Order: sequence, then structure tokens, then C-alpha cells
Amino acid sequence: MPTRQGSADGANQDGVRADAGGVPVDSAKLAGRASAEAAVAAAPTGGGGGGPTAPDLTAAAFFDVDNTMMVGASLFHFARGMAARKFLTASDLAGFAWQQLKFRVGGRENPEDIQASREQALSFVAGRQVSELVELSEQIYDELMADRIWAGTRALAQQHLDAGQRVWLVTATPVELAQIMARRLGLTGALGTVAENTDGVYTGRLVGEMLHGRAKAHAVRALAASEGLDLRRCTAYSDSSNDIPMLSAVGTAVAVNPDTRLREIARSRGWPIRDFRTGRRAARIGLNSIAGAGAVAGAFAAGLAYRRRDRS
Repeated sequence: MPTRQGSADGANQDGVRADAGGVPVDSAKLAGRASAEAAVAAAPTGGGGGGPTAPDLTAAAFFDVDNTMMVGASLFHFARGMAARKFLTASDLAGFAWQQLKFRVGGRENPEDIQASREQALSFVAGRQVSELVELSEQIYDELMADRIWAGTRALAQQHLDAGQRVWLVTATPVELAQIMARRLGLTGALGTVAENTDGVYTGRLVGEMLHGRAKAHAVRALAASEGLDLRRCTAYSDSSNDIPMLSAVGTAVAVNPDTRLREIARSRGWPIRDFRTGRRAARIGLNSIAGAGAVAGAFAAGLAYRRRDRS
């Protein structure tokens, strides 16, 4: 992940920050640009997908992760892995689960909760080595996430690869974990939340904000500009109405395992709907897919904001 410099500027409820000179900076745009830069830096060179056909250099596919590519919330699984390693207490994990339920059932953002969650997330990363998070992410993905990939969604991604197109994950998950997931799945790369680091040590600040809502759309546009993609020829997949900005930024939007609002919007706009859930499993997982931007933000913060047992 590239080294980033920055200041702990404040942000208002509209996500607008001010730089050191007092000039307004849209934190969602900043997050999107940083994510795109990290994705390009980590992705293999050569362009195109990994399929048998000639590379299609102007088309790509973008996949949300939670409940779209993976069953459940990736950061909840990550938190479980951290708890198993004694980095997360039982009360921390319980608080995380409660926050998830509150946001998902309520379906609304609370700016104060989001800001508190953001501060918790930053307290976790401050002063820690990037390499430590990468190593833990590698282990936890193999232990708790690898067998939770939706086979149907993975097949959709493979279709794009076979057509010579690049395929990117787009998620509020930290970019380090997101890139591991993409590599394990044989995809091109990932757009994820970027935390500042200096010489491989986290500073305790995010670059912009967490990659959710508008920030995802900005990341997709920034990546398209950098890679020469024609967004009219690109496809995006998601389960959540929170991702409507990203879905609306491309030529083809597909609702996968959609929440109630996204299903309604997809029907009204003529977007394809793919649902890989069946029976009771659909009812159970359906609740978990009812996530607003606050739920995604809360997932990131609570999944990472553990308290070390030896911290006084």
C-alpha cells in the first residue's frame, strides 16, 4: 500500500473536509482516488482478464463483497479471526454484532455513530505495522472466508475474465484484506478503504473516509480514468441499495441477492436480478443484506477496533 501523508482534518455530516489551508475537500472523492491508486499499484501488469480470448481493455466488472461475492459480512468474519487470536474481547465482538443488527434493521445512518466508529477504527491502526494486518488477513481469509464465496457470483466473475475483461472487488473492507480476497479468487484486484501509513506504519488516519456509498462510485470512476475503461461498457454487481451510486455509474447494473429496496429499484430501472439464496437460507441471509452506508461503516470500524488485552 502506498505511503500517505495527511492531516487529521475534520469532516461535516455531508462528508466535506477541509485541508490544511481551509479549502473544502470531499472526503468521498479523496477516498475513491486513494483506493484507485492503491488498486492500480497492487494489480498485475498486462491488462485484460485471464481468459482465453484477447484482452478487452475498455470493459471491466466491479463486484461488491458482502452478501454479493461472499456470504455475510467479511469484516465480521475478520473480527471472529481477531477474537480467536485474543486481539478482540468477547464484549468487543458482542458490541460489533449489536451495531450490525442496529444499523441493518434500522436502515439509517447516524452521523454521531459513524464518527465514533471511525475514531475507534483509527485507534486500532495507529502505530501498527501494515505487514501485521496483511499477515493476519491472509490467515483469516483462509480459515473463515474462503468457503463462504457464493459459487454463482464467482461464476459471474469468471465469465468476465473469460471474456478478457478485468474484474475488481469494491468494498469498505481495508484494502489490504480486499486485495488478498481478490488474489485468492483469481481476480484482477480490489478497491478498498485506505488507511494512511508512513514507512509501513499506520498513522491513525484514513485517506478520506471509508469506501462506502458515494466513495465507491468515485473509486470506480477514478480507476476507469486511470485504466482507460469505458464505464458504459462496464458492469457492477451489488446486494445493497447503499451501492446505487456505484451501480448507476456503469452501463450495466446487476442486483445480486438484493435487499428489499435494491430489488424494487432494480425492477423499476430494468436491472437484472440474480438471487443465489434459497428457502430458509434466503430469509436468514436476507436480513444481513439490509445494510445502509452506516452499516458498512460500522462493520469496518467494529471489525478492526479491537482493544489489546495488555493496553492499560
